[in-house]
Amino acid sequence: MKIAKWYHYSRMSSITTKALVIISTALALPGYSNNIQVLEHTQPSKNVTMTSAQITALKNKSLTAALVWHGSSPWVNAVTAGAKKTFEKLGIKVLAVTDAQLDPAKQVADIENVSALEPDIVLSLAIDGVSAKTSYQKLVAGNTKLVLLSNPVPDFVLGEDYVGIVTDDMVGMGKAAAELMATATQSHGEIAMIYHDANYFITNNRDRAFKQELAKFPNLTIIAEKGFVSEHETSNIAAALLLQHPNLKAIYVSWDTPAEGVIEALRSQGRRDVKVISHDLGVSNLVDMAMSGNMHGVVSDRPFTIGATMAKLGALAHLGQKAAPYTLVPFDKVTKANIADIWQRAFSQPLPNTLTRALAQ
Repeated sequence: MKIAKWYHYSRMSSITTKALVIISTALALPGYSNNIQVLEHTQPSKNVTMTSAQITALKNKSLTAALVWHGSSPWVNAVTAGAKKTFEKLGIKVLAVTDAQLDPAKQVADIENVSALEPDIVLSLAIDGVSAKTSYQKLVAGNTKLVLLSNPVPDFVLGEDYVGIVTDDMVGMGKAAAELMATATQSHGEIAMIYHDANYFITNNRDRAFKQELAKFPNLTIIAEKGFVSEHETSNIAAALLLQHPNLKAIYVSWDTPAEGVIEALRSQGRRDVKVISHDLGVSNLVDMAMSGNMHGVVSDRPFTIGATMAKLGALAHLGQKAAPYTLVPFDKVTKANIADIWQRAFSQPLPNTLTRALAQ
């Protein structure tokens, strides 16, 4: 799997279900657990605010921070940028930013090394909460405030072992993808679903929420559902679906990189009429969207906002402010008309040149 697209999926190892409530069992994906899991006791990221007095108090504390990440990618870079900008406003010095290269053992070593710096705040995504747990506990044994991204750590206690968890509105994103599917097909016809057939919290919930929301469009029929584990599988899956179901109007794919394989298969068979709906921002698919190709729409989270929100929660914890168990960051539905605006909102960076040129055509 490409490192740039592991940002969601590497952060779902060792997920626990203690803070989850089951809301539906009727719409399981084939061969899979039939539960849709929704986070309990959430708050929107917009509620994480600071007064001028709090900002002044934090500046007077001369706090330090470290970012202990699971890997590197444009998405992770945007999270880091959001955190760093917020820390700078609060007079908080960033001592280290680490990249575990998706290796749990390296992340444990990174946590141990960061602990020696005695940062006041640590932001982290746990690749494997079980293996990292002891090192995290050593880290927070002092006065370090730990804020987690998406993945809980088993048996950690909110407000004692960690401040809170910042993550996506997974169910909302799945529902938004269904709405894009309805738009792409005029709410009528045969569609296919290529879902993530692995035990990953975020993709599972987005995929299931997509299917649940699709039930609101009775004239849209899911004619085929195929699972994948490796991203490279999706091109062959899509090619087979087109042969078996030539009347397909659209295909849903769990996230951006496997969607690239689907679009490749569609192009090879000359099927520009079949639209694709997916999640997350990738330049290749956005270029296709900008040029009115197969990619009709994607649902994007906001990594810059994720980083900023994590930084705020860590800082406010030093003022005694408690956080909700989960803080959810908004998402955006992306189509050709708003690519430039959403890219800026998500990454707080200018559009890549290739995408700028595609939009200008």
